[in-house]
Amino acid sequence: MEVADTGSILPADAERALLAGRLDLGAGPTPVLLRKGAVEDMSRHAPTVADLAERTDLDAIRGDRLFGVEELIAHLAAPRSESPVLLSPIDIQVVKAAGVTFARSAIERVIEERARGDASAAADIRGRIEGRIGGEIRAVVPGSPEAARLKAALIEDGLWSQYLEVAIGPDAEIFTKAPVLSTVGWGAEIGVRSDSDWNNPEPEVVLIVDSAGRPAGATLGNDVNLRDFEGRSALLLGKAKDNNASCALGPFIRLFDDEFTLDDVRAAEVQLEIRGTDGYLLRGVSSMREISRSPEELVRQAMSEHDYPDGFVLFLGTLFAPVQDRDEPGRGFTHKRGDVVRISSPKLGSLVNRVTTSKAAPPWRLGIRGLIANLAGRGLIGGGDRGQDHAA
Repeated sequence: MEVADTGSILPADAERALLAGRLDLGAGPTPVLLRKGAVEDMSRHAPTVADLAERTDLDAIRGDRLFGVEELIAHLAAPRSESPVLLSPIDIQVVKAAGVTFARSAIERVIEERARGDASAAADIRGRIEGRIGGEIRAVVPGSPEAARLKAALIEDGLWSQYLEVAIGPDAEIFTKAPVLSTVGWGAEIGVRSDSDWNNPEPEVVLIVDSAGRPAGATLGNDVNLRDFEGRSALLLGKAKDNNASCALGPFIRLFDDEFTLDDVRAAEVQLEIRGTDGYLLRGVSSMREISRSPEELVRQAMSEHDYPDGFVLFLGTLFAPVQDRDEPGRGFTHKRGDVVRISSPKLGSLVNRVTTSKAAPPWRLGIRGLIANLAGRGLIGGGDRGQDHAA
């Protein structure tokens, strides 16, 4: 599928970045590293990206050189039948997401809830809710005594919501976004349910976390959201979030090193651009500096009583509030087929996808059994004691 140009697919300082990803070179998914201008096949050292994220010796090992980074970008810009395909940069990690981690997104969730998923009612509710709680919710630390006092006041005013509970209460919202191996990557079509008429992208920074809970790197993600479904009932979260092609990541994982750390994640500015075939243009920005819970705290809560022997990825939430009208005044934004969604950040590059429906998106075929069979057939796994340290 043709998407926007590949000029900004890599980080602005790509020459200093250590990037991990996956390519399909014809035989199956292959973990690769991009460093010092070359693309290296790392499958002999790490048959999956989950294995790659566990390694702390990447400076000391080298993969088989495939081609130069500029050659890869040229292939992506003008794909041919024999060209490598850029896949989602994760594989067997569990896909988790943290919700309502920004004050603005908390207010939007309350609006959805009170509108019962009806976009036409959102504008009036937005004005009333923002005027009453906007300033206060931005000022409190989740789980603090001040947050508890605000909760008591809002309950008394009849304005309390389950979304405010996870926004300012002690417990973050952590949920499973998508099945293992179901995510799509740069250039793929991304799907919304065909029966949704109020939906939006959610541009986010996504942490890659190893089996010990160590953040190993970060990438960009689109946590596609259906406002009409979740607005009708929070119990419809599964239908609102988990559908074919509804989760995109990429283009690459930037691994943490001396040039890129969690401090860069905390300071990240995530830009969003949506271009419709109807000429519609929307631009927005999400600043990680405004997040209400630190990335470390979200990782801690995700792992507090759950193990992830293959590691996990964690969407950190979004500040983006889709309030710019598209068709009718007061209805805000919703996707149309053909929209091109670009999510970018200087140190992570650009993730670009075109919108379709989940029914029309290319079907998901390679599951866990298929991946195991593929890796075994290529002689990359089989026997040995891989993973035994985590099985005890």
